[in-house]
Amino acid sequence: MTRANVAAVSELVSAVRKDGRPVVRLRCADYGDEWVVDCDVYPVDEMSVEARSTGPYTFRSAQDARAFVETSLLALQMLGCDAA
Repeated sequence: MTRANVAAVSELVSAVRKDGRPVVRLRCADYGDEWVVDCDVYPVDEMSVEARSTGPYTFRSAQDARAFVETSLLALQMLGCDAA
């Protein structure tokens, strides 16, 4: 993996919305010897505006972390969400 790809993953933040409302926010961070993805999930069936945290999901490489984020985003898009 090139250094540019690693930097892109370490700065990766994705916001996912459905019907204009936030659904999920994914953040990926590089801690040197591991990559950590944290997720804030906004319940769509509740009136709460506070997110629930899930994770952290820990990976040994930037490639693994990126694959997790991309697969998660694809699944959310298949459910009708917009990822930015």
